[in-house]
Amino acid sequence: MTDREGGDPAPGARGGRSRGQQSARDVLLSMVPLVLIVLALVGLAGMCSFSPGGPSIDPRAVPTVDAAERLGRAASTVPFPVRSPELPAGWRANSAGVERVGAEPDAPQAVRVGWRTPGGNYLRLSQSSAGEAELAVFETEQRAAPTGAVQAAGRVWVRYPGPRAEQAWVSDLGEVRLLVTGSGTEEQFRTLADATLDAPVLPR
Repeated sequence: MTDREGGDPAPGARGGRSRGQQSARDVLLSMVPLVLIVLALVGLAGMCSFSPGGPSIDPRAVPTVDAAERLGRAASTVPFPVRSPELPAGWRANSAGVERVGAEPDAPQAVRVGWRTPGGNYLRLSQSSAGEAELAVFETEQRAAPTGAVQAAGRVWVRYPGPRAEQAWVSDLGEVRLLVTGSGTEEQFRTLADATLDAPVLPR
């Protein structure tokens, strides 16, 4: 038998190791990226939930604002009376601000606050010196004729249709128009209407 000279190296002499020779440490290291991907997918799945009627919102993820503080500040900046309703426990204010009812620089202003109810519905109160129809168009984002009227909190509220089967109620208090809109039930509309008219006018 002659020595190998200039030929291929003997079996097993090549660099690197075969799959059978890989250590347990090598196997574990090769699995780390896969484990990280699986964990990331599980984390994303935990942030979502299936809802046959559409996407659901985790109430804990909804931002919260201090409605009383925002309304107090707004009262000193607008030329009409502003009220700050006290609502039942579980109603969370998640938006508030003052906006122009129209694109003109001198358009009437509206003081707006939105709430999430314990059941996940959304209602918004708008207080403005704009006319009834003008305010309804601004809040519902559509031009539509009134569909009737309802008595609430001792006053007449004119009903307007809103988007996505919502509605809007508007009541004229002389110096100011109050509008309630959103996806809430009629009982929740009445709760917000009662609380608003029971609240005293804030100091300017």
